[in-house]
Amino acid sequence: MKKVLLTGFEPFNHEPINPSWEVAKVVAEQSENVVAVQLPCAFDRALTELFANIEAIQPDVVICIGQAGGVANLQIERVAINLNDATIPDNAGQQPIDTAVVPNAPNAYFATLPCKAIVQALKTAGIPAALSLSAGSYVCNHTMFGLLDYLAKNAPNCRGGFIHIPFLLEQGVRHRNAPTMALDTLVQGIQIAIQTTLTKETDLHIADGAIY
Repeated sequence: MKKVLLTGFEPFNHEPINPSWEVAKVVAEQSENVVAVQLPCAFDRALTELFANIEAIQPDVVICIGQAGGVANLQIERVAINLNDATIPDNAGQQPIDTAVVPNAPNAYFATLPCKAIVQALKTAGIPAALSLSAGSYVCNHTMFGLLDYLAKNAPNCRGGFIHIPFLLEQGVRHRNAPTMALDTLVQGIQIAIQTTLTKETDLHIADGAIY
């Protein structure tokens, strides 16, 4: 059975919870082959802990999840850029501006998940989803870029990527008019993303009749 490492983040920016971790731990509880790890919302420390867990677990797939307040769907990230440009400090008080995630690395990496197939599978299941071409420039993008750089150099057969998710319903109390999504729906969505990745060796193309 193929192993999946699923990560979520600790709360940040004065939020009492982070939906990414709430979802990740439930998915792991319901799956024999999924290990959930909470990462710190901190530049560099997030990657240190991520890499240590990859080495310890030796997964076949790594999917990182992050909170994206204001989005109304699951956003399957296709591209990570080699740039830190934080608009707010992280949980360690760091706020890097215009620095490289990994010095002397490529400018960008593409996710190695079947991103379009995941979007189509989610939509078929009635879960709002979309492809995204920007993971931002905060800790989420930092983590995605660091992950893909690490896998390219150390574990090329392991597939990796990042998914942004909306606020949970209970967070909507703190964010008037912000889109939210139920925990059960988000859990189902991440389970679909995992299953699609494990069953699709290649991504969809226009000829496949994709609805992404």
